[in-house]
Amino acid sequence: MSDRLGLPTTSTAARPATGGTLPAALLQSGTSSFTDFASSVAPNVLPGGRSPLESTGAGYADLAPHGTTIVAATFPGGVVVAGDRRATMGNMIAQRDIEKVYPSDEFSIIGIAGSAGIAVEMVRLFQLELEHYEKIEGAPLSLVGKANRLATMIRQNLGLAMQGLVVVPLFAGWDLAREEGRIFSYDATGGRYEEQAFFSVGSGSVFARGSLKKLYRQNLTDTEAATAVIQALYDASDDDSATGGPDLTRRIFPIVMTATADGVQRVADDQIADLVDQVVAARMQRPDGPGAPLL
Repeated sequence: MSDRLGLPTTSTAARPATGGTLPAALLQSGTSSFTDFASSVAPNVLPGGRSPLESTGAGYADLAPHGTTIVAATFPGGVVVAGDRRATMGNMIAQRDIEKVYPSDEFSIIGIAGSAGIAVEMVRLFQLELEHYEKIEGAPLSLVGKANRLATMIRQNLGLAMQGLVVVPLFAGWDLAREEGRIFSYDATGGRYEEQAFFSVGSGSVFARGSLKKLYRQNLTDTEAATAVIQALYDASDDDSATGGPDLTRRIFPIVMTATADGVQRVADDQIADLVDQVVAARMQRPDGPGAPLL
């Protein structure tokens, strides 16, 4: 039997007894983990469920856009996460305004470094994972629980990571139980590590972290913390070609988000523009950036 367009149709008698055309697995209550559910019903939607790539003789990392650098720092009222806007493909600039920092839920933030396409897909799956858990369990995961779920997802991508398509995010958020901002970093195997005060990932992370070692103070305000991470990204772009500095002509600036007791907020573009203009103006007088007091 076919419809008016010539497409095959399914008679009512041939439809599953579960009702409609949905597979039975989709109508059953199961795990609170969306990735576990997807791996049993449709594993092909997960990065780790895909077939290994065949060797082409070229580095896979050079064939796909690559994103860097992500910086995070805590302050007394929360945590700030910032990312530059450049994506590279080998020695080429693939995109000048890519977004690498996203809210993962109401109180947490994820920044991506590595293979951009897979990283963005992982962010979307992670957002769905947290939403799915809250709907099934009736309560959100703890911040540590969220960090552990992200570690599991990174581990599932290990097969592609071994072929050069690495994803290494930076996760941060407001811990409702401890009432403080916390930062978690990862390695390509899914190892999870809690960082203190500040951290960075990506090709420019060494330079950004070195910058924050001199600029960071425990009593920073939210605006001062945002300025510090912008300074760190500027220093990273000064020494790492894959990290994009502020683009004054196109007015493309880092994305900055904060997580506090009030939730996740993206710092307004005009506010970031003002901070960047201040940083750049100061660099005209001191190109290597502000000095830190010795004592």
